[in-house]
Amino acid sequence: MLKKLFKLSFLLAFISPIAHAQSPGAIIDVQHYNFAIRLNDQNDTIKGQADIAVKYLKDAGSFQVNLVKQKAAGKGMLVSSVTENGTKLQFQQSDDAVIINTTAKSGSEHTYTITYQGIPADGLIISTNKFGHRIFFGDNWPNRAHNWLPCVDEPADKATVDFIVTAPDHYQVVANGSKVSETALPGNLKLTHWKESTVLPTKVMVIGVADFAIDHTGDVKGIPVYTYVFPDNKEIGFNGYAVAKEILAYYIDKFGPYAYEKLANVQSKTIFGGMENASCIFYFENSVGDKGIEELMAHEIAHQWFGDAASEKNFSHLWLSEGFATYMTNVYLEGKYGKDIFKDRLEKDRKKVFQFEKERNTPVVDTTANGNYMDLLNANSYEKGGWVLHMLRRKLGDETFWKGIRAYYAKYDGGNANTDDLCKVMEQASGQNLEQFFKQWVYTPGHPQLHITWLYNPAKRAVDMQIKQDQSNPYEFTLECLIGKKMLKVKVKDQATYIEIPVPAKPADITFDPNVNLLASFEVVKAN
Repeated sequence: MLKKLFKLSFLLAFISPIAHAQSPGAIIDVQHYNFAIRLNDQNDTIKGQADIAVKYLKDAGSFQVNLVKQKAAGKGMLVSSVTENGTKLQFQQSDDAVIINTTAKSGSEHTYTITYQGIPADGLIISTNKFGHRIFFGDNWPNRAHNWLPCVDEPADKATVDFIVTAPDHYQVVANGSKVSETALPGNLKLTHWKESTVLPTKVMVIGVADFAIDHTGDVKGIPVYTYVFPDNKEIGFNGYAVAKEILAYYIDKFGPYAYEKLANVQSKTIFGGMENASCIFYFENSVGDKGIEELMAHEIAHQWFGDAASEKNFSHLWLSEGFATYMTNVYLEGKYGKDIFKDRLEKDRKKVFQFEKERNTPVVDTTANGNYMDLLNANSYEKGGWVLHMLRRKLGDETFWKGIRAYYAKYDGGNANTDDLCKVMEQASGQNLEQFFKQWVYTPGHPQLHITWLYNPAKRAVDMQIKQDQSNPYEFTLECLIGKKMLKVKVKDQATYIEIPVPAKPADITFDPNVNLLASFEVVKAN
């Protein structure tokens, strides 16, 4: 997803055993959610019934699902009953969960029905759009789904989902998956049923309910692509969002098969500039007509592979979502517009990384968020994560890098991974030991701060060069130096590196990292 302040601004898939990446100590593994939601135009109260199919991972006398309880101010959800096969179960609501008292054995499967209602405190945005029309948009990232949906609200527990939405009949409803039915009901109401047969984390389960103009933009390799925009933006929205077909086709060729049954690109109103909801991407209101729409769509569509289908095990490894989407956007633009724009974007991303370090010097894998996951929406997760992939691509070469990326996606499609999982896949693809690479770039804060001094020695007809790493922990990397038209690659791993480079004549200058391949800062001194 992209924050607005960034100025840009899932037939059931085969799931290997590796996909079961529940959080440590988890009692249940949710298999399926069926959410029946009733909306109205008179007030913001929603009525819900959630059928939750679970498999027990251990013997239990109780378990819980996340749901925000109704507060004194009025917002939140109040549960009226919990049943299994029509039999009422005892339960308690805490501020943030529903504790269900029932006995079950490890390996057994059960379906529970939770009936509830209330005004969402968050997670489902009920508001008006910029044209004054009432709208309802799910906005679940990172763990805000349980403000309106009883669920296990963490990325490690992925499940299939049905949304059955009853709303006034002037609305159109879009959600994850494929539309099963749309049925007129008495009282000017309409029931719309969407079904997603590929497992998702709750962070990307959504509905969008508004007065929409809808366009079937076309199909890409059998995947239908749709545009949903507010009617007032119909023409410009249909035209601007149509680039999604080109992006989708590019990524399928680059990464592997698309995981979902459709791709819907939806003008919306949420707290984000773009949100990568699986098969149902939401974009900010003013994205229609925005000059940055192509790169925004490239970012969010890349998430369909990385973040949605192959998800992080926990949010400390968010770069496996955001860093991937950031870099794959750059790769898409490189393929379409050329290397100059690619290098320019890398330079700008590098500057953002260095600026962020001045504010918070933390590693890319940041375990200090303590539930404040919004704090992870920063240049470490996005731009530095993207830079890690770029340096890995340069280290391994294009053929091996893309072989590894496709293998990583194929292995974790429908599942969850962390950084070590990525490292292992890339090691298998390359035959190289990448432990040091990931240790220094992902698990260590900061970057190489290089102080380079060079001097031409006429007697030796050579350049004497010292490359000093000013930071306390030396990195291992390759530094590219352009001397005239000759490119030299220097292996650096010590605090100070001294080299002698034969050259036929005194160079006017030496350009370091001319192709923008190293996440480092440079101070260069040409000695007399």
